Amino acid sequence: MKLKGKVALITGAGSGIGRASAVLFAKEGAKVVVADCNRDMGKETLKTIRENGGEATFVEADVSKASDAEKMVREAVKTYGKLDILFNNAGKGLLKTVPDTTEEEWDRLMGINLKGAFLGSKYAIPEMAKNGGGVIINTASISGLVGHRNIAAYCASKGGIILLTKAMACDHAPQNIRVNCICPGHVLTPQLKPILKALPKSSTEAVVKRYPLGRFGNVEDIAYAALYLASDESSWVTGSALVIDGGCIAQMASLTEYAGTLGFV
Repeated sequence: MKLKGKVALITGAGSGIGRASAVLFAKEGAKVVVADCNRDMGKETLKTIRENGGEATFVEADVSKASDAEKMVREAVKTYGKLDILFNNAGKGLLKTVPDTTEEEWDRLMGINLKGAFLGSKYAIPEMAKNGGGVIINTASISGLVGHRNIAAYCASKGGIILLTKAMACDHAPQNIRVNCICPGHVLTPQLKPILKALPKSSTEAVVKRYPLGRFGNVEDIAYAALYLASDESSWVTGSALVIDGGCIAQMASLTEYAGTLGFV
């Protein structure tokens, strides 16, 4: 078991990448704190973990609120005595250009995607330092590395996560805290599936054909990347933005016109 004896807090763990990671981490021996703003979905993840023989607890939290971020870290330490791994995964998308984006939409997206990673880390780092170190993983995106049409605020938030990751990695290496982020391409999450369903089949196929590996990602593809970064197998990895995208941005020039159509990449 790669995470035996570890305590992991995962945000946005009620569905998609977060749920897949929570289930996998538990399978690999971690005690998992499932954090999500949706109580029903979070409880479903908790149920799945326990039915598979894992150990977990649920905390209802809106990561954009300091009080909730502090609460989820406090509950992890109260329940399991420490915190080894924080996976800042909660996020949302917005299919709009800058002129079409309201101030409220901008603030809400930044609050979840970027501020959420900041707040989670703010309260987790002191606890990890007390315990001799830890690991922080942030969910960024290939849209934080290259621009896409119609998702300007999303791109800005994910670009911010990448540089926040690198800065924290430098700041907290002396405390033995490693900080990395994952940059997924199109992943078949509950956010993406309705968009795909609403598009003409030809549009979806056009995007898939431009992936060298010929498919969209699955949530498990990202969960296994997170497991690598959380485990001791990546003990000399910090400040990295790990791209998991089936080769997408290796040929981004030919994909740009299609990627923004689907968004949330």
